Amino acid sequence: MDKSNLLRHGLAEMPNAPRFSPNSVRAIEVLTFPAVQLLDVTGPVQVFASANDLVANAGGAPPYRLKLVTPGDEGVMSSAGVALAAGPLSRRSEALDTLLVAGGPGVEAAAVNPVVVDWVRQRATQARRVASVCTGAFLLAAAGLLDGRRAVTHWKDCAKLAQRYPAVRVEPDPIFVSDGPVWTSAGVTAGIDLALALVEEDLGRSVALALARYLVVFLKRPGGQAQFSAVLALQAADDKFGTLHDWINEHLADDLTLSVLADQAGMSERSFSRHYAEATGQTPARAVEKLRVEAARRLLSEQRTPVKRVAQRCGFGSEETMRRSFLRLLAVTPQDYRSRFTF
Repeated sequence: MDKSNLLRHGLAEMPNAPRFSPNSVRAIEVLTFPAVQLLDVTGPVQVFASANDLVANAGGAPPYRLKLVTPGDEGVMSSAGVALAAGPLSRRSEALDTLLVAGGPGVEAAAVNPVVVDWVRQRATQARRVASVCTGAFLLAAAGLLDGRRAVTHWKDCAKLAQRYPAVRVEPDPIFVSDGPVWTSAGVTAGIDLALALVEEDLGRSVALALARYLVVFLKRPGGQAQFSAVLALQAADDKFGTLHDWINEHLADDLTLSVLADQAGMSERSFSRHYAEATGQTPARAVEKLRVEAARRLLSEQRTPVKRVAQRCGFGSEETMRRSFLRLLAVTPQDYRSRFTF
């Protein structure tokens, strides 16, 4: 099915009472700043732009008007070295439906810039909804917009967000979180998931699904972002312990004591513990626990294997041991995880 037919098909499946007026246009402003993460901006923007194509190709008026803004005067340079044609910060008099705040290395400076923080706070009061991508959550938090709300950011920055802004209820696992009119998303590509969810809220599920098919992405990605963190964190040590990690994943049901791991790595226990911690930032025991939890997550979401059997196959020994590990690492029980993420 080509693009035109796909988009017409999606619009044709919309409910008889669509969630937008054919003549209405939703103004979306995307806040950028020096050293912004490029994909935090372009991912969501492409989703909204493609939604405009979807509706236009089906004979309707594009529902979104997109605008990139920045505190600078002449565009902005992303952390990838690609310049973005962003305009100046908008005035209070300009209509606004959705304020989207990107993240990136430059967010630290932006979050302590009183001009930027005050602008975010003011524009948020004029918007129907506010959203952030990745570490853009730090800017929303600095503006007080996340106080008392659930929120998420990139998995490696969740602890920092919770520590710096204790009034924010940080949830480390979701791909995105919606708490009233405030939305936050996990790292980088999660901005695409967030934007698709916003389109679904505006235009309906069938349009969002057609859009996801065209973009070749999940409408709702299975699982949460923590499924990526254990392996990605350990990959930093692949040059030294990659073979060991492969072996662990193939022997999760075995007794993976320190002596067994050290022997497999060809080191003494003391030397192995020291070198492993230096390479990964964690103990061998904690790494094994994370890999076991990751394997259990896959089994719980992809198969109907009984929880007790999953615990045995992944080396937990008992259901209760696996439950404690899930609560410690994911703040959710295995049963709750399966009910939330089975597809």
